Amino acid sequence: MTAAETVGQRPLVISDVTGGVATVTLDSPGNRNALSADLCAHLLAELTTAVRDDNVRAVVLTHTGPVFCAGADLKEAPERRGAAARDFSAVLELLWTSPKPVVARLAGPARAGGTGLVVACDFAVAVDTVSFAFTEVRIGVVPAVISVPLRHRVVPHALYRLFLSAETFDAHHAASIGLLSAVVPVDDLDDEIGHLVETLVLSGPKAWAGTKRLLRSEAPSIAVELSAMQDLSAQYFNSEEGREGIRSFAERRRPAWVPHC
Repeated sequence: MTAAETVGQRPLVISDVTGGVATVTLDSPGNRNALSADLCAHLLAELTTAVRDDNVRAVVLTHTGPVFCAGADLKEAPERRGAAARDFSAVLELLWTSPKPVVARLAGPARAGGTGLVVACDFAVAVDTVSFAFTEVRIGVVPAVISVPLRHRVVPHALYRLFLSAETFDAHHAASIGLLSAVVPVDDLDDEIGHLVETLVLSGPKAWAGTKRLLRSEAPSIAVELSAMQDLSAQYFNSEEGREGIRSFAERRRPAWVPHC
């Protein structure tokens, strides 16, 4: 039994360790790997296991289905979203501070919180057809929690526009602003991931971890930042505007604040 199976009946995240590389796979394609409470709990459990395993030298975070991660599970009951938010914040902190290299592998798009997963990893490689968007403002909430790693990695003026416009952008733009490490044709994705991982494991584990701490020393209080942003996120999700935005999403209509022609 894996760590994830102790959390719920069906693991929504699966892991495999081969040749010192732990592949952690989001496996909830039915809801586009949305960040439900169960998926976040499973992901936190599997990543924690991988980071603590002395036989693991690097971690690859990937997905099943056509979508990497659609962001928050807006169909989940409100009382479950608190647990999801708590574990999601813990996942971002673990990815950001992991002493082992973590590489995101994207063969499909990411939205909102899913993009937060990508940027919290040390490296991210995506297929050239992948797209991204920060859609939070469209449903009356703010990209609070994911703003923590994003503000430390992405070009500020680009993030300003993308957060406020909620427009979709492609993989090449994502690479140009610091969100992705590499963009490749679909047939080259696994070769690129394999080459990157082979390069990373040549480094001394302690030296690699120490160098990462050095490079990320500009964000020494990420846990404090994430906690504050988790509270801010809850405030907006529970607001009248946020509730209307989520209702409109479920009902497949425009929210009440959009002008009617």
